[in-house]
Amino acid sequence: MIGFFGEAVGQGMTLTKLDLKQELRPLYAAGLTPRFVDVPCLPYLMLDGHGDPNTSPGYAVAVKAIYAVGYALKTALRHAEAGVDITVMPLEGLWWSAEKVPYTVGERANWDWTLMIAQPEIVTAALLDDVRACAAHKSTPEAVAAVRLGTLCEGWCAQVMHIGPYADEGSAVARLRDFIAENGRTPVGRHHEIYLSDPNRTAPQRLKTVIRQPVAQGEAVAGD
Repeated sequence: MIGFFGEAVGQGMTLTKLDLKQELRPLYAAGLTPRFVDVPCLPYLMLDGHGDPNTSPGYAVAVKAIYAVGYALKTALRHAEAGVDITVMPLEGLWWSAEKVPYTVGERANWDWTLMIAQPEIVTAALLDDVRACAAHKSTPEAVAAVRLGTLCEGWCAQVMHIGPYADEGSAVARLRDFIAENGRTPVGRHHEIYLSDPNRTAPQRLKTVIRQPVAQGEAVAGD
């Protein structure tokens, strides 16, 4: 089972601590220099949408809904008979466009996206269904109902850290694609972003975002 276990005591009971951030640290600790990482198949909460994240009401609703579900799962597992305290992982997003140009160049209104939060293997579809009613009290019921549990298999990827406003990611994306080309690789799959900072509590110039791009299969050497 994926996860880092420790013991924590809370409200008169002993909880088992499950922290994916510890187990998956190499996947969330990108540097300013691009590198290759081998990403295993991982379960996620997922919620699909379309449109400009800066102007689409649906994007804000989706963010609120997927977090509501994530924290409802955390609460349910803490109060289970064998209590487990899971860490709610950072928000992530897959981004793409049907346009004939890279999605970063095309019109934002035409973007498609899937928001995600990584989950431990103890989270099941049945448990997800059990917590929907609780999550719906803190978000839009229709959006909560659309959250699903899925698995993403990316394999070899190149990734890099971007520090700064989301709108300024272009140079980091270009640097990442140059790195991929210089190493004889071809981008495949969807552009993947991991949001390590809370934009409501962090100044735009200090936002940390891992930018990840799956590449065609083949031998690669992970390194700094």
